[in-house]
Amino acid sequence: MTSTANPPTAPSGVDANDLSEFGYDQQLHRSLGKFASFAAGFSFVSILTTIFQLFGLGFGFGGPAFFWTWPIVYAGQFLVALCFAEIAARYPISGAIYQWSRRMGGEVIGWFGGWFMIVAQIVTASAAAIALQVVLPSVWSGFQIIGDDPTLTSTSGAANAVLLGSILLVAVTAINCVGISWMSRVNSIGVTCELVGVVAVVLALFTHARRGPDVVFDTGIPGQQPGYIWAFIVSGLMAAYVMVGFGSAGELAEETKNPRRVAPRTIRLALTVSAIGGGLMLLGALMAAPTLDEQLATGGLPYVLDSVLGSFWGKVLLCDVAVAIFICTLAIQTACSRLMFSMARDGRLPFSATLSHVNKRTGTPIAPAILIGVLCIGILVINVGNSAIFATLASVCIILIYLAYLAVTGPMLYRRFQGWPHGGPQVDAEGKKLFSLGRFGIVVNLLAVTYGVLMVINLAWPRAEVFDPTGEMPILRWAGPICIAITVLVGIACYPRGKEHPKPVTVG
Repeated sequence: MTSTANPPTAPSGVDANDLSEFGYDQQLHRSLGKFASFAAGFSFVSILTTIFQLFGLGFGFGGPAFFWTWPIVYAGQFLVALCFAEIAARYPISGAIYQWSRRMGGEVIGWFGGWFMIVAQIVTASAAAIALQVVLPSVWSGFQIIGDDPTLTSTSGAANAVLLGSILLVAVTAINCVGISWMSRVNSIGVTCELVGVVAVVLALFTHARRGPDVVFDTGIPGQQPGYIWAFIVSGLMAAYVMVGFGSAGELAEETKNPRRVAPRTIRLALTVSAIGGGLMLLGALMAAPTLDEQLATGGLPYVLDSVLGSFWGKVLLCDVAVAIFICTLAIQTACSRLMFSMARDGRLPFSATLSHVNKRTGTPIAPAILIGVLCIGILVINVGNSAIFATLASVCIILIYLAYLAVTGPMLYRRFQGWPHGGPQVDAEGKKLFSLGRFGIVVNLLAVTYGVLMVINLAWPRAEVFDPTGEMPILRWAGPICIAITVLVGIACYPRGKEHPKPVTVG
């Protein structure tokens, strides 16, 4: 099934007919509204999950002033989000990164954009599932099934993280097999809980502040004098790890009502709401922390909240964080399954007939969801003895996501110099003008590409203190470059040669 037509310049009146303009039939159930679309992007970012995991990482390297990496990364990612919003309005098709990079850069770039994103999302779902280890043993010691040290960097903690993460992956796979309606209900309820939790955390932290907001100008942990520029750059990994996945609304475009209008808005909104909520949590934590020392670097946000809320309310909040981890993993697997479905529908993956099959009753591609769940668990099992498992997985998956983003923004910049978007003003199904960057398109796109390249270099830079904190596996510091090379080589080997390619697409 292929696309040979430009997007329509007038409202189609029916989203299914709009999709047929690209040469695809409406197979997935189109039932997602504005909030459900927003929830998909917000739950993928999941600030309650990722800041609980990563606050200590940022503070440990940059001290309180690491806070400023947050708005810097947000600014860079918002440039990318603006580019995504513009192209999402013109190509509301599942498998967003694959479809967008294909239409901007051709079949090869499109395939590798999709390939990078599939691998990244599988690893990201695994990394998200590991986060249960940060939360559940603190709620009840019975969740520490393996060993007695719940610390994620300990051997027993890493092994227990794999067990809890595998159970979570089985659960979200089952929900994804049931259908988009159930996934949407669970995700929307979970996002509501997470939003309430974020507000509760912010209020608790600010009402128990021990110091003023000027703490963010403190450039080091007492007793340490780091070379601050380098320390600041390293601490920025925290924000870079968190603010990804906001494009999930595009992945679910074929299941969203009026996606030309809804997806561009929710892509920007999911990132912005996450940035505001996360920024307030970081500032509040720095103001309310009992001390600004190694204990904060080790204990992170859970340590601050335990001192502020006490044992009971702290555990209540941790339960909310566990919900956030659940829906984060669910959202990532859902987005990945739609991407895999979209590529298989075009015959671009092995066993495409099976992976592109949609269950008529549930309107869901079941095979991709099951395959992704199995692969995620496999990644966890392989890493069961790795005490640096989270830092390694997080680094690898985020590098690949940034590369996938560049597969869209890079070719898009080239197309802009050729006059893209063509065809004059376009409208959505309600007759409203599509989102467009207009005369600012080239500048925004150029800055987005520059930011993406710099961030890939920063993320992939070999750092023993991040990837091999115990010094037991020196090769881990090269995990980023090695995994990029392996992913590219495997991608070259798997590239579908000798098969019928989709017909050439016309860039609109």
